Amino acid sequence: MLNAIPHQLRIFLCTAPADMRKNFNGLSGLVRKSMTLDPLTGHLYVFRNQRGDRLKVLYWDGDGLAIWYKQLQRGTFRFPDLKNHSSAGLEIDHSTLRLILDGIDLSTIRRQHRFRINPGMNMPQSQNTQFISAAHKPPEQNFVGTRS
Repeated sequence: MLNAIPHQLRIFLCTAPADMRKNFNGLSGLVRKSMTLDPLTGHLYVFRNQRGDRLKVLYWDGDGLAIWYKQLQRGTFRFPDLKNHSSAGLEIDHSTLRLILDGIDLSTIRRQHRFRINPGMNMPQSQNTQFISAAHKPPEQNFVGTRS
């Protein structure tokens, strides 16, 4: 499922560790209350446990909520230090999610600047404010707060 994510889909990381015993209602409550977002929009909401070896992705697939769940047998999902961020949810881009799922430490890579066409405009813009582009900035600046 997560290998073919449409690019118009937004992805949000929950900054606080989540209890992996939470089900659809518990995770959608976290999205509504702590992230102040609507879980029925179809976007992906990514949650990680305290140890970092389990990851859940909550999303609306058109006729109901769905959860994608992964438990690592060894290692952890390498999120950057999220303690410096005041918001409960951070938006990331598709490639950053892929790097996290592939076990890449975001603080050890460097990405070249690229231009991107903003869907709302027909003019190219630098990829530095709309979406998070992992690791072309210092690790503490790899994430931005959620958009309302």
